[in-house]
Amino acid sequence: MKARLRDIDVTYNMAGKGLPVVLVHGLAEDHQSWAQVQADLKDVKSYAYDLRGHGQTSLGHPENTLEQLGGDLIAFLENVSGPAVCVGFSLGGTVVLWAAAKRPDLMTRAIVVGTSSKVGRAAVGFFQQRISQLQDDRPAFDLGLSGDTASQLARPPADLDAITAQRLAAVGDGGGYINAARAMIGLADSPLTPLLAEIAIPVTVIGGEKDAFCPKKAADMICAELPNAEYHEIPDAGHLMSVDQPGQYSATIQQAIRKGT
Repeated sequence: MKARLRDIDVTYNMAGKGLPVVLVHGLAEDHQSWAQVQADLKDVKSYAYDLRGHGQTSLGHPENTLEQLGGDLIAFLENVSGPAVCVGFSLGGTVVLWAAAKRPDLMTRAIVVGTSSKVGRAAVGFFQQRISQLQDDRPAFDLGLSGDTASQLARPPADLDAITAQRLAAVGDGGGYINAARAMIGLADSPLTPLLAEIAIPVTVIGGEKDAFCPKKAADMICAELPNAEYHEIPDAGHLMSVDQPGQYSATIQQAIRKGT
């Protein structure tokens, strides 16, 4: 399905009926990363959309800011889904938290998975390297993303090449990746952390036991600032929890959504 929102044409998949739930994917992903979760969700109307410049959503006029990505989510809530439970993975979780602070009238509950509110020096260097590769050496980026995918898993599966290929397809020409990576770099100097105290709605924070990209201390930092938060951990899972532990991942998200009904 398609919707014209702000300066972009947004592609999304809608499934089911009932309570509206909006799913926001991570960097180098698209709405297809939520396919299993959407199939498992019961008695809800779920929407999984492609972020700006990812998958089949157009890039528009990138501003390289979290504010723009959060504004896109707000536009989706205003014009497509209506007020909803919002679930965000990694980059998507940061987008959800920003929108929850700005427009609590549009979000009944937030669920953030593998999410950070601040970016450290090592992460800045990582993002800068990937941006440079996309601009000047695409084969190096493709190889790097393959390595990134493997390192985000606690136990890389036999179909790792297929998972990487799906992520590369979501990246496309790289414009959306660059825009989002620069938005995350911005969190180094302007962390989202101070904004968290303004989020009044309930927030469920989910982490992977073996997530080296967004470790437990990142979740602890978020929970410490939120007025109404709870934490759940998925055992034996790295950053890509949906691949390491798909059943537990989906069940934990479902449980958190039911608390919003």
